[in-house]
Amino acid sequence: MEKRTDKNSYTILFAIGMVIVVGSLLAFAASSLKPNIDENERLEKQQNILYAMGVNDNEGTSANFVSTDKAPKLFKKYIKKQLVIHGEKTAEDTLAYLIDVKKEKTLAKEAGYNRRLPLFVGEKEGKTFYIAPIRGKGLWDAIWGYVALDKDMVVQGAYFDHKGETPGLGANIKQRFFMDDFIGEHLLDASGNFKGITVAKGNADPKNNDKTDNEVDAIAGATITGDGVTAMIKSDLKLYVPYFNNLKNN
Repeated sequence: MEKRTDKNSYTILFAIGMVIVVGSLLAFAASSLKPNIDENERLEKQQNILYAMGVNDNEGTSANFVSTDKAPKLFKKYIKKQLVIHGEKTAEDTLAYLIDVKKEKTLAKEAGYNRRLPLFVGEKEGKTFYIAPIRGKGLWDAIWGYVALDKDMVVQGAYFDHKGETPGLGANIKQRFFMDDFIGEHLLDASGNFKGITVAKGNADPKNNDKTDNEVDAIAGATITGDGVTAMIKSDLKLYVPYFNNLKNN
């Protein structure tokens, strides 16, 4: 008897079968690739942290990470402590760099949840750096970064990145000309109160010579992305103020 393949039931069964097969293949591929994905994320975080504290392969105006094969060794060399700040407690944790900042920010919206804050203490050429991760929202999607500070909360270096900002505009937050502007900027005002850093459009200091005005010049045509950088610096780095206050008093 000839099989009829033009019935609706056949089409539906075929579609279901294809969904099951394709879904199974995708699940297998995701499971197989997960170790490689996790390793790449680990190396990228190490590169980001190192970049912020000035351990990078920058040349001219280009922003370049240290290579992935060198990152683990350099991370071990320069990062002396990994800390997790949890409320009033601060503890060392060698896996602090694996804390999901996005997840922590989401959980912190729930009443009673105490957000975990990773902080990396690095040393280079006799100088101590405190590197904190930050995360926010740009024009189209997530933006994030790492900011290296000294004990007075003066920026020593920064690295920013994005998921989907506009090329040539908001995407320029990961360009060296923008990131280098933050070096030397103060997060505190003259009275020692946290003020953050505002990415300011049309400020009176386009060459960024004044490092105590709590401002850097905005990227032309990228106002919303710049506002996102401002917001994540102010919201996330403010959480570290008690730690730095404690640091000065001890």
